Amino acid sequence: MMDERKVSELGEALKKHKMMVVTAESCTGGMIAEALTSVAGSSSWFDRAYVTYSYESKKEMLGVHETTIQHHGSVSEECVTEMVLGALQQSHAQVSVACSGIAGPGGGSPDKPVGTVWLAWACQGQSDIKTRLMHFEGDREAIRKQTTQVALEGILDILEARK
Repeated sequence: MMDERKVSELGEALKKHKMMVVTAESCTGGMIAEALTSVAGSSSWFDRAYVTYSYESKKEMLGVHETTIQHHGSVSEECVTEMVLGALQQSHAQVSVACSGIAGPGGGSPDKPVGTVWLAWACQGQSDIKTRLMHFEGDREAIRKQTTQVALEGILDILEARK
């Protein structure tokens, strides 16, 4: 997982751009938020986290459409796109990250095996939403940690592109 020094760097970049971050997490269960809030002073750039594990929570808290889940499933580009936008709309943050995946050990299928994770990043005022499909290896904990790492790196990438 991203070390404390890198998280501090991410926090400094958020402060520099006068931005706050919000997370919308499923398979990580709040691990991204935990990493972000592990450094002192994070309250100046971390707004909130949504841990939306169930279909209902994704719909109720983030505005994910029932038809999105029915047609694409919760582990899909379409779902994380709606999650990341919903998190921005339901918060005071300017940048958001969302993830949904299959951490295992069960729950996988031939088309979405264990380790399949979709991530999305959005920035207020920008129309392009960045999405990424990952296929992680390892046990449940390893998949969750790898997802958290990629999520944090993606936020940093967005901020560095704004220089």
